[in-house]
Amino acid sequence: MPDTRLSVASIAAALGPLAPRFDVDVVAEVESTNSLLLARAESSPSGAVLVGERQTAGRGRMGRRWHAEPDASLTFSLLYKLPRGAVPSGLSLAVGVAIAEALRELGVAGVALKWPNDILRDGRKLGGVLIELAGSAAVIGIGLNLRLPADLPDDVKAVAAALDVDLERNEFLARLLAALHGVLEAFGAGGFAALRDRWLRLNAYAGASVRVISEFAVPVEGICMGVDVDGALLLETAVCVQRIVSGDVSLRPA
Repeated sequence: MPDTRLSVASIAAALGPLAPRFDVDVVAEVESTNSLLLARAESSPSGAVLVGERQTAGRGRMGRRWHAEPDASLTFSLLYKLPRGAVPSGLSLAVGVAIAEALRELGVAGVALKWPNDILRDGRKLGGVLIELAGSAAVIGIGLNLRLPADLPDDVKAVAAALDVDLERNEFLARLLAALHGVLEAFGAGGFAALRDRWLRLNAYAGASVRVISEFAVPVEGICMGVDVDGALLLETAVCVQRIVSGDVSLRPA
């Protein structure tokens, strides 16, 4: 991917008629785009976007660190204010659908989704989604690997993937934002139920034997049967089909 600097004007130009739907801010360095946008949530409009060229204390699920350098990753956060009566159940899965579909449209092969919030390429982690709530507002954090640094530890390289899209970063971000706009419109109108079938088509572990590992529970093994209309994982065990809600859960091949 060509290494061009991100700019508000270039992103707006690439968004075209969708530009008024977003309020984009690009910062050279930030500890965490999610944390800063959370602090701004009350005074910012739905559609506010914060992009960090360099992120020094980004977070993933379960507090995992996500360190971002300009030429190696794209990290940004989007403020989404839920419509009255809407609930955030399944929101991280809906966001995954938007990103995965956009990447596929750009010709990125091997893209799939791992419940609850990982974006995979050929079975390796390409990126992730982190949702944080502030009242009726959700801050949607997204991180994607553009390339894998040469000094990345071997154990991380073994499970990580990167993009090889020949598209400059402003255009790339605009394509992602456009995809998010469409998906969030559908989510606001019909919840995750409106997007469930699209997620199922992207499910990396459909019909596979898997192990669900929780920080506080005994691991459970079974067949991945997809998700329900609320985004909960459906796991067919030897006893029953178990419903596992989104949370601090990891999914790994059994």
